[in-house]
Amino acid sequence: MFPGLTTRISEELMALTTTISPTSDLVHVNSTTSTTVLKTINPPYAGFSGIMIIVNRSGANMTTVTTGNIALAVTIPVNQVNVLVYSKLTGIWYPGAIS
Repeated sequence: MFPGLTTRISEELMALTTTISPTSDLVHVNSTTSTTVLKTINPPYAGFSGIMIIVNRSGANMTTVTTGNIALAVTIPVNQVNVLVYSKLTGIWYPGAIS
């Protein structure tokens, strides 16, 4: 997880664009004003390796594509949670399964 509290996760609210730069463990996406496609997630600092949780509260499905630094194209339905793991070895975010 991102640095911070050890017993709680940090949260933030953000609008989805093709590139996001989260600074918290749990990211609530509440608006897709420019697009519903996520291409790149910037790691919070150099040498980062860890987990991020996205909650899609936007009112529409959001999808990831593999043209940035995300390993798989997934569709995250409204009110669905997806866990992504970032590998500093590969420089890629790996999304969890959606069911």
